[in-house]
Amino acid sequence: MDKIKLLILILVVFFFVGCFPTQSTESERVAGFFMGIWHGWIAPISLVVGIFDPNIRIYEANNTGWWYDFGFYMAVISGFGGLALRRRKKNNF
Repeated sequence: MDKIKLLILILVVFFFVGCFPTQSTESERVAGFFMGIWHGWIAPISLVVGIFDPNIRIYEANNTGWWYDFGFYMAVISGFGGLALRRRKKNNF
């Protein structure tokens, strides 16, 4: 069963590889709020992949401005647990 989960995870990662931000500003497609959220979620992966491929960036150059920035930073912060309004303390009994 664990092999199936690993295979599904690998397939999902390869499926979303096409959604990495690039450095090209010549595209007619402009990244908006939801792409900002996606790019924020995959920013650590984009950083590692960008070491090997100079066309991959963690931030889309061709974006809508404030709304893209808002989605990007919201996803980056929430990825590390920063959007929680209240934290629970774990009881170690």
